[in-house]
Amino acid sequence: VHLEESGPGLVKPSQTLSLICTVFGGAITTNDYYWSWIRQAPGKGLEWIGYISSSGYTYYSPSLKSRTSISRDTSKDQFTLQLTSVTPEDTAHYYCARVRGQDYGLEYRAGDWGQGTQVTVSS
Repeated sequence: VHLEESGPGLVKPSQTLSLICTVFGGAITTNDYYWSWIRQAPGKGLEWIGYISSSGYTYYSPSLKSRTSISRDTSKDQFTLQLTSVTPEDTAHYYCARVRGQDYGLEYRAGDWGQGTQVTVSS
């Protein structure tokens, strides 16, 4: 399976960050996967933002829950991230990934990851 992130590289403060992950070679309804969003700011570790499961259940990191929404389009094998009211602290490299439940939240990469996309929040 191959995952590919797309979306704007520059977002203004207070606006909404929107990213799409397109999955090639595997359906996002395939059992027992967590279709995840992760970010990594310069000099920091992985921060797991949340996921949408194969059945459509969503989970969000408590620290980002109030600003995060993850949805999917099963007809296109895509899932999306929306992060509202962004600030410069949201500047990071954003990844989408397909992971098993036991691999969610790890400090290292497991499963299948996209190459990531840089998002900068700046006016």
